[in-house]
Amino acid sequence: MNISKSIPNAITCLNLLCGSAGVIFACNKRIDVAFILMLAAAVCDFLDGFAARALKAYSDIGKELDSLADMVSFGLLPSIMLHVIMEEYHFGSSIWCWAPLLIAAFSALRLAKFNLDERQHFSFLGLPTPACAMLCGSLAYYVANTPGSFLAIWCSGDVFIPLLSAAMCALLVCEIPFFSFKLSKGQKSSENRKRLYFGINLLLITAIVIVLSVNWSMTILMGLLIYILMNIVFSLIS
Repeated sequence: MNISKSIPNAITCLNLLCGSAGVIFACNKRIDVAFILMLAAAVCDFLDGFAARALKAYSDIGKELDSLADMVSFGLLPSIMLHVIMEEYHFGSSIWCWAPLLIAAFSALRLAKFNLDERQHFSFLGLPTPACAMLCGSLAYYVANTPGSFLAIWCSGDVFIPLLSAAMCALLVCEIPFFSFKLSKGQKSSENRKRLYFGINLLLITAIVIVLSVNWSMTILMGLLIYILMNIVFSLIS
């Protein structure tokens, strides 16, 4: 048995463990720890693909395992984080507090679609589940750490998070092209230009966050918002 061929799957399992632990912490209202675990899961999600390419250890089981891990770390976890934020700041129970759980269902649809769609080798059709999760997770982290902010006030109502959840669900299963951050042979030069534009915007956002002494999670939140808007604009003008 070649142990090196099992390394990508082992890293994927670490992704799943991080996501599972994040769910437990989120349920216990430790949004800060849950988001850190989501970031760790995202690192593992990147590394398992990198290891698979480097070791030429592609397998059908690895592909399915990756989707199962992503469903927990980037589907279920962000849904619960937003649900907890709404309950924590809503000052009362509401049926709308359950709206974020739709993200978990649509993330499952997104992942199943990705596994079957042969058009998504170099880019994505629909918002990738990690991007959706990181946006939702960074929002929850920011609100939990800055309870007096305008975002915390918005999240305490019946409108903002349910609308955000509906928008994320629509973006997850739409046909809008989203560029990938993974470098691969055969990609168009336009994809590299999109990455360059995004990188410049991300640097500007980081500088603004540092100058204004805003919580660091705002860099991720605004960066992913720019990522979504950029791809929508590119799809309209292409």
